[in-house]
Amino acid sequence: MALRPLTDEERASAREKATAARTARAEIKKGLRDGSLTVADVLSRSEGDEAVSRLKVTELLEATPGIGKVRSAAIMENIGIAPTRRVRGLGQHQRRALVDYLDR
Repeated sequence: MALRPLTDEERASAREKATAARTARAEIKKGLRDGSLTVADVLSRSEGDEAVSRLKVTELLEATPGIGKVRSAAIMENIGIAPTRRVRGLGQHQRRALVDYLDR
């Protein structure tokens, strides 16, 4: 199925929306790095904010101080989260397990 071509206004609007979403995700990761946000805060915020809900769980974990690629993968495997999962795709038990794991 072919998509219809976008008008210049629609393309500009989509570009602005995408830029705003990337900026919101960057702010979330910055907040995690500097300690002003916790993973629990991000998970609760994701329920109302689509840009945050599209953040990959690996990016969320890697933005947390002390967690790199290897530890992030180990945490996700231990909890049972797929490597490609986004925040909005996490179930209630996975969210709770992630927060409990990081609170240790």
